Amino acid sequence: MWLAHHKSHNPIQAQFLEWREWINSLSGSLKDLRFKLHGTIAKVTDDCERRQQFNTAIAAVMELLNQYDKTDTSGEDGRALAREVLENVLLLLAPITPHICDALWTELCGGSLWAQSWPQPDAAALVQDEVEIMVQVNGKLRDKITVPADADNAALEAAALASAGAQKFINGATPKKVVVVPKRLVNIVV
Repeated sequence: MWLAHHKSHNPIQAQFLEWREWINSLSGSLKDLRFKLHGTIAKVTDDCERRQQFNTAIAAVMELLNQYDKTDTSGEDGRALAREVLENVLLLLAPITPHICDALWTELCGGSLWAQSWPQPDAAALVQDEVEIMVQVNGKLRDKITVPADADNAALEAAALASAGAQKFINGATPKKVVVVPKRLVNIVV
């Protein structure tokens, strides 16, 4: 967290666009990072409030920071998203690690961390246009395909049967059964 903060910290306060103005223009990796951020906010909120499982809350934030490190946040949109990620990480970890979060908040934003409200997940950021579906043949993972999020079972089945990984292991045989779990996987039984 400390390294991520100092890597992106710019002492000159930059002017950032309103979040709503640039949400629709995000590239693939930035959109994925924003999806992960708001998914993490929802998970940490649930872990802390309802489940009281602080170890999984910390693990979720670590996963977010790992994805943040892998994402190119150069450019105006990237810097704005990087700031959104870092501010929310500090807010999410503040109940668990209050002193370091308060020190980093003071450097990043100025003011008091404790005057801020708990972050809320943005429902628009949690909408996915495409999902990755696992394709299994006889219960073994053979391929991964990307399909539209609103694809029906017939479209998922057709895409899975047409995938190169499935074709390789079907060997032209007619499937006995095709099990579709929407937005997750397709299992082809031969």
